[in-house]
Amino acid sequence: MEKMFCLGLALGFMGGALIVANNYKARSLVKKGQQEVMDKVDKMMDERLKAMDDAGSSEAKERA
Repeated sequence: MEKMFCLGLALGFMGGALIVANNYKARSLVKKGQQEVMDKVDKMMDERLKAMDDAGSSEAKERA
């Protein structure tokens, strides 16, 4: 059962890769999706770094 699932998953990935490789519209959708994910990750990382800086600066003020 698990082997059949893994085989189907692998075949699905290969089929999807072939479709994307041969279709400009699908390829552009994949690139757009990747860019959106990267933008969201960058925004989240910036927010976390800012929060860490704010927390660190407030701790430094308390020590002084």
